[in-house]
Amino acid sequence: MTVEYGKKRKLEISERPSVRNSRIFSPFRVVGNVSNTIPFAVGTLGSTFYIVTSVGKSFQIYDASNLHLLFVSEKETERPIVALATHFHYVFAGFGNKIGVYRRGICEHIVELNENVTVKGLCVFGDYMCVNADDNSVYVYRKANSQDKFPTEYYTKFSVGKLQGGDIVQVVHLATYLNKIVIVTKSNLLLYNIRTGKLLYTSDEFPEQITAVEPAPALDVLALGTCSGEIIMFHMKKGKKLRTIKIPDLRITSLSFRTDGSPHLCVASNNGDMIFYDLDRRSRIHVLKNIHSAALNGVTRATFLNGQPIVVTSGGDNKLKEYVFDPSLSQADGEVVVQPPRFLRSRGGHSQPPSTICFADAESHFILSASRDKSLWGFSLRKDAQSQELSQRMHKRQDGGRIGGSTMKEKFPEILSLAIENARAGEWENVITAHKDEKKARTWDIRRKRVGRWLFDTTDDGLVKSVAISQCGNFGFVGSSNGSIVAYNMQSGMLRRKYKLHKKAVTGIALDGMNRKMVSCGLDGLVGFYDFNQSTLLGKVQLDAPITAMIYNRPSDLFALVLDDLSIIVIDAVTQRVVRQLWGHTNRITAFDFSPDGRWIVSASLDGTIRTWDLPTGGCIDGVRLDSVATNVKFSPKGDLIATTHVTGNGICIWTNRAQFKPISTRTIDEEEFAQSALPNASATGGGSLLDGAFNESTQEENGLDFNTYQSLAQISDELVTLSLGSRNKMNTLLALDVIRQRSKPKEQPKKAENVPFFLQLSGEAVGDEASSREGAVHASPEELRQRQEAKQNENAIREKLTNAKPSGEFGFESKFTNLLRAGAQSGDFTDFLQNLVNLSPASVDLEIKSLNAFEPYDEIIWFINALTQGLASNTNFELHEAFMSLLMKAQGDVIHVNNSNPRIKEALDGWDAVHRRDERLNELVNFCAGVVNFVSNA
Repeated sequence: MTVEYGKKRKLEISERPSVRNSRIFSPFRVVGNVSNTIPFAVGTLGSTFYIVTSVGKSFQIYDASNLHLLFVSEKETERPIVALATHFHYVFAGFGNKIGVYRRGICEHIVELNENVTVKGLCVFGDYMCVNADDNSVYVYRKANSQDKFPTEYYTKFSVGKLQGGDIVQVVHLATYLNKIVIVTKSNLLLYNIRTGKLLYTSDEFPEQITAVEPAPALDVLALGTCSGEIIMFHMKKGKKLRTIKIPDLRITSLSFRTDGSPHLCVASNNGDMIFYDLDRRSRIHVLKNIHSAALNGVTRATFLNGQPIVVTSGGDNKLKEYVFDPSLSQADGEVVVQPPRFLRSRGGHSQPPSTICFADAESHFILSASRDKSLWGFSLRKDAQSQELSQRMHKRQDGGRIGGSTMKEKFPEILSLAIENARAGEWENVITAHKDEKKARTWDIRRKRVGRWLFDTTDDGLVKSVAISQCGNFGFVGSSNGSIVAYNMQSGMLRRKYKLHKKAVTGIALDGMNRKMVSCGLDGLVGFYDFNQSTLLGKVQLDAPITAMIYNRPSDLFALVLDDLSIIVIDAVTQRVVRQLWGHTNRITAFDFSPDGRWIVSASLDGTIRTWDLPTGGCIDGVRLDSVATNVKFSPKGDLIATTHVTGNGICIWTNRAQFKPISTRTIDEEEFAQSALPNASATGGGSLLDGAFNESTQEENGLDFNTYQSLAQISDELVTLSLGSRNKMNTLLALDVIRQRSKPKEQPKKAENVPFFLQLSGEAVGDEASSREGAVHASPEELRQRQEAKQNENAIREKLTNAKPSGEFGFESKFTNLLRAGAQSGDFTDFLQNLVNLSPASVDLEIKSLNAFEPYDEIIWFINALTQGLASNTNFELHEAFMSLLMKAQGDVIHVNNSNPRIKEALDGWDAVHRRDERLNELVNFCAGVVNFVSNA
């Protein structure tokens, strides 16, 4: 059963589970994964080689000449990859019961086996692909047509019973063996003909279990490695052993022959050693010790590149290495001296999950990461080849001698805490680390990628529990398990200050950006504030629970503390008061960090969630449930990325911050609304792109509301008095329009310019402008000129009459203001009129009010008063309606006063007064609210 994938990739290998991601953080990629325990595959394209490694559900393709990352698989597979094979441009990856065929990381075809079997190994040659599965069978596929690039058609199946040899170790195709494969079991060899389906040969059982197999450059010869360290050279055509090489107490995991002319055999073992054997001399020539971790299955595969003296190795410690044999130095015809293999290049990462991380620079280029494997790495987010492990080789003493024990047989203990500052990077050490069960903190130089010169002692015989560096990079701080704090000079390594406030372990130290105030916290629940320059205690705060961690945000002078009661406390360093207490996690908090602007705190817990807290509101605005508990959370200096580490996985997960592209709602959410998110992965898509939040549509909440864009309501409630949403200057301009006009009047009339140049006083032919004389005015007759002058005078007279006259009624011209006012009076609803009135400019409002008809029966004035009464009763635009009434009284007050006995005017004014008296309670409401706010703020 097969599934075809076209070049346009309309279908996908596997769909991601239907999970809802966080509204703030989007999965991006994983940094620090190179390989795992699955053996790599080597492919050839002409004279170039490429290496394919598995990293779980994805694979990565490296250029063997420089180990630069070329391609990664476009999408994750449904299940972890368990087998890899190559054939020219194509990579075959086995996962679950399927085999994916990839080109440049893009899946082009899926071959699917039965549902109840699982792929264990692959062998691709010629037109065939052989797949050995966990049901101890070999499935053979071939090309459907001669034009096909890879085999996809099911051809035949071979089953190996327990009596025939037991479990299958590997399927091998020997050169010149047409249509034949060798099935290597744990105890013997089986030779099958694929085309006829016949078993051609069965070898005798071997006394030791076979663990590795490799075809030799010589025809018909196979090299077999056993679990006891015995290597058997077996001749398939003769059916007998040619030679046996014994290496005691060694479980062989991989074999490889050198093919550049030297008769060398590479033997890899599960204890991390690699042995090189000379077949002509029948002796060992070199042994490489501990090239891969023995605790992680040692060397999983070692292979020579075809025709080159380069051997490539990988292991379960997440490392890919290359060693090279240099040409021999001996020139005589006698015995050739083979130089030991030289380390050439490598790529790697942590072999165990990281324990602490931090961004190493302000550009988010490198991440400094420490792990339980006792290593310290600097991972590049831009180029994989720039990642490097920091050297632990100690510096020489002042007299030139080496420090005792610096041969590095054993690495430094696990790093528990680290701090970095780049103000003095390159001048002296700028990283300080605290190690497990050590009484001294170590310094590191991030520019030289090695350990520093100084060891900072706690001075009270306590273990180092916390470290910090001042922002200037001059002072390093060490917190002890006995409660003391010691400050050292980072340049000279000399002790500068001592502090003793805490009675238990110091869990956090921080210094502000000006080196004025220092803050510390400890397991005794005490927070201390110090004057760093005077070395005096400014104050202390006693909390109810032990403090396990602290982070400091220098721009806002806020620092957050994690307490054992599962809460996060935020304290203002200036006022030394608790400003926020965040509750929500149901298990121990493992990590937390401030956003660069100090508005958010992101925290992770053993309850499997990552929560985002908004400090201005004090609520949880976003939550994510993960399958793996997060152990570290760090914001990038620019706030565009967030890095997390987890209890499973050796890499660092990178997430993008959607808030850099769109606003995030500060609405507090419940745990039922938390998103179930998948972790970033090493595939090309990785779950999202760097600009994921820029092009996605606004996320909709479950109730159908869009909280990313808030639409303000015109009026929250009809019972509340609402002011205008317009500019406050508009009302001020309406009330002071007379003063503005008076101030804007010219102080004197314009004067004719004095001393005008003579050429500006003349015109026409006097200055040589004959063109104006030759135009129509010169050629027109006196009669035509007189008619033109009379027509112009008549036009001016008509225009003056229209300007002076104010038409009204049905036969006149009305402005929009008057028209809406008349329509509102006829319908009894002035809503449209009031809306138009509010939108008018102050000058237009003043002109329209002054233009109201002030003659009997005073309809327009009465209508206007009724309209303002309706607007005031609606409780909207309160201050504008008051300003409009004030303008009316200024412009038409004399007419209203003289005719106040008019029953219609009196009725309109009484209606306004009734509504106005009802709204006099506004002053009382304002005073009440101000009192409540003062009481709450001072409580």
